[in-house]
Amino acid sequence: MNFNLWLIFLATTLFISATPGPNMLLMLSHGVRYGWQATLATMAGAITGLAILIGLSALGVGAILAASVTLFTALKIVGGLYLVYLGVQCWRAGDTLRLPTREADSAKARYQTGLAVALSNPKAILFAGAFLPQFIDLNLPQGMQWAILLSSFFVIEVSWQIAYAWGGNRLAHWLQGAGRIRFFNRSCGAAFWLVGGMLAFARK
Repeated sequence: MNFNLWLIFLATTLFISATPGPNMLLMLSHGVRYGWQATLATMAGAITGLAILIGLSALGVGAILAASVTLFTALKIVGGLYLVYLGVQCWRAGDTLRLPTREADSAKARYQTGLAVALSNPKAILFAGAFLPQFIDLNLPQGMQWAILLSSFFVIEVSWQIAYAWGGNRLAHWLQGAGRIRFFNRSCGAAFWLVGGMLAFARK
């Protein structure tokens, strides 16, 4: 593919992926609570969810969502409510890093949470359909170009998720001070509520 176009894609994706959103917020939260290695299960779920969304976009679901205001709105509201639910769990954790729902202690549950958070954002389908094709050179074979773009995207996404989880793991040591864990839990809860509200009321 066009090398200069690929470099632009890398720079843009690095910035977009680094921007705090539901996935990165979840990695930070789980990194604090379980350590970055245990959060690999959460990452696997999130990456699976992103792969599903990109696959749906390739199948034309993005066009359906763009055309159906009702369907798009319903999916946004469901996704936003799920993020609000995660925020409630963080808020209820109080002075402990363990969430009230003990199921989150298992790798399977962390994977499912990562998957659910990734799938909670239908805008990702529209994003994949609108963003990725801009970097395809129609004068060149497209198969290899798509392979390069998608592999680059997932490498960058995974790298940032690891960085957020590792940062959360490092933050866990600082949180041992009096009152800091409660402050962290309430901050995470408020952040999930904010992101959930932004998702639910966001326009296409």
